Amino acid sequence: MHTVKIRNLELGAGIPAICIPNVGKTEEEILSLTRQYKSMPMDLMEWRADWFEEVEHTERVLDVLSKIHEILQDTPLLFTFRTQKEGGVHPMGTDSYVSLNKSAARSGLADLIDVEFFTGDEIVADLIRFIHENGAKVVASNHDFEKTPAKDDMIYRLRRMQDMGADIPKLAVMPQNKRDVITLLAATEEMASDYANRPIITMSMAGTGSISRLSCEAFGSCLTFGSGSMASAPGQIAAGELYDVLKTVHSALGC
Repeated sequence: MHTVKIRNLELGAGIPAICIPNVGKTEEEILSLTRQYKSMPMDLMEWRADWFEEVEHTERVLDVLSKIHEILQDTPLLFTFRTQKEGGVHPMGTDSYVSLNKSAARSGLADLIDVEFFTGDEIVADLIRFIHENGAKVVASNHDFEKTPAKDDMIYRLRRMQDMGADIPKLAVMPQNKRDVITLLAATEEMASDYANRPIITMSMAGTGSISRLSCEAFGSCLTFGSGSMASAPGQIAAGELYDVLKTVHSALGC
């Protein structure tokens, strides 16, 4: 399997990376959290731009993005606008969503950009091409906050993301019981072992699924999201606690 290199970070090799989502609402809060997270065990930061109260004004988004980039320096940045249908907090039409992501890519300030995979094949293909042409990597994502799909369905979604050219396929699902968590982990292992030629990210959400965030290396997921001051999804574990567990599992696996 090929790894993905972003600055000094190599995804798909060694201990899974820790990404801390920044869900600040104002410029002041966003930049303050960025400075705070720099001192935590963080391999990359995700800016959840859908939380930004001025996200409809692209020039303001790019201004804040530039300031985040300056603070992070060599720490990679993932730019994400999460739509409401996949768990985001701000409504935005498809045309505006595409325009915002293209503006972020064009700026050269984001190392990775999240593209919601079920926005439409033509739109997704165009976004992936545009983002790559502007030098950034693509995290293709899909979130199911209602249920955990069947194993074969989850593998299908991840394989489709890979086939469409995403650098890193990502899938997050909601468990209704412990068996659902096992299903997600089984899908992850099968995808990583039998089909993936690049790193993948998977997680089972909420407290029931928290084990998937801790055992990700054992099953083939390259990255896990840890909370800083505020969580962006149910079940996120504090980054400091997460780092200690990931190191312990890595050592136990003898990798």
